[in-house]
Amino acid sequence: MPEASRDKLLVFTRYPEPGNAKTRLISALGAEEAANLQRQMTEHLVGEARKLLAIHSASIRICFDGSDVQHLRAWLGAEWDYAPQGGGDLGRRMAAAFESAFRDGAERTVLVGSDIPDLTAPILFQAFRELESSELVLGPAEDGGYYLIGLQRSAFERAGARLFSSIPWGTGAVLDRTLNAAEGLSRSLTGRLADVDRPEDLGSWERHRRAEEDASKHARISVIVPALDEAGSIGRTLASIPSSDDLEVILVDGGSGDGTPELARTGGARVVSGLPPRSRQMNLGAAHARGHILLFLHADTLLPEGFSDRIRFASADPSVAGGAFSLRIDSHRAGIRAVERVTNLRARRLSLPYGDQALFVPARRFWELGGFPLMPIMEDYVFVRRLARTGRIAIVEPPVITSGRRWEQLGIVRTTLVNQVIILAYHLGVAPEVLRRWYSGRRHSKG
Repeated sequence: MPEASRDKLLVFTRYPEPGNAKTRLISALGAEEAANLQRQMTEHLVGEARKLLAIHSASIRICFDGSDVQHLRAWLGAEWDYAPQGGGDLGRRMAAAFESAFRDGAERTVLVGSDIPDLTAPILFQAFRELESSELVLGPAEDGGYYLIGLQRSAFERAGARLFSSIPWGTGAVLDRTLNAAEGLSRSLTGRLADVDRPEDLGSWERHRRAEEDASKHARISVIVPALDEAGSIGRTLASIPSSDDLEVILVDGGSGDGTPELARTGGARVVSGLPPRSRQMNLGAAHARGHILLFLHADTLLPEGFSDRIRFASADPSVAGGAFSLRIDSHRAGIRAVERVTNLRARRLSLPYGDQALFVPARRFWELGGFPLMPIMEDYVFVRRLARTGRIAIVEPPVITSGRRWEQLGIVRTTLVNQVIILAYHLGVAPEVLRRWYSGRRHSKG
């Protein structure tokens, strides 16, 4: 959790003590189950906040009501910053939380409630992106309130008093009154979502819970493809993925100018925009994914027939932490078969497959490990080493077929040497940004 981050996320929640949590639901659920629902929804939101950190640099503070910091840490973990909400009505407590965040150095702050089943890391990410150009961002709730409010520091200093006072909290007029109070501020809205406050709202949480159970039961696979100007290869790559209810394909485009997103949509992929580096693109795709298993596929790599069944079979072994496919390189250049043999031997003996071998991992384990580190290079190497500490890395046959363009452009010996020198330099402490510049220069050099 970067202390120097200019962005801060505030999570408003209540300790799940029976009788004091989700009191408007006690008549329908009873005190114990209402508190249990509060616990589940808060844990869901904290999980999405954890995903946010894999795609955006922010610090996170849990603003709680009820109990104390020790109980909150025991419940949600010690990695977060905790602060009591304090006294007064909701508006006063939110205003105090914003004031504290900006006093601590934040420039943009987003506050969210913990009772929104469909609130996800991409929505939180969108809110922070909107705050780069808008002074105020609001997330409308279906009941006429809002589930999210974000402010730039200067906007809070100018308008904070009127945004959080004289608002009829708990009524269907909250959003409209807040928008009226925000006159003079540039603003934007995220998508409308349902919150769970009253017995009639329980259906939205039940739909969310069933969707998660179905993804786990059927081991749905989300194929995540980071791409940047891959029009020449993306069609073949997507054609290697059959259309199926238990597969989804998410292409995360890094700003292509060659029509890659349009070709991906034609090929059946859901397209998400996400700026490089590739590590952030893959994490963003994972945050959008609905699958139980995540499969990270390079845009110039073809999956073998029957890949999904092989992934599910390997993942069913409790000793397996994740895996990849063996590698075949699409080139007839002399010596390329030797490269394949060495690469596959390395993957099996050292549990270190390359990223272009189509890495797969259960979504829960991926997020437990924090996703790919936000590095400009070597993110797959670092992630796989972390993954291998949690279990066995399965190497699956038949192989994926990856483009031979790197070896064709630079030559087999030089490509292999560059790869090994970069790994050695990383272990010697050379900064990843330096490695990226060095690698890019060698990759695009002539001769």
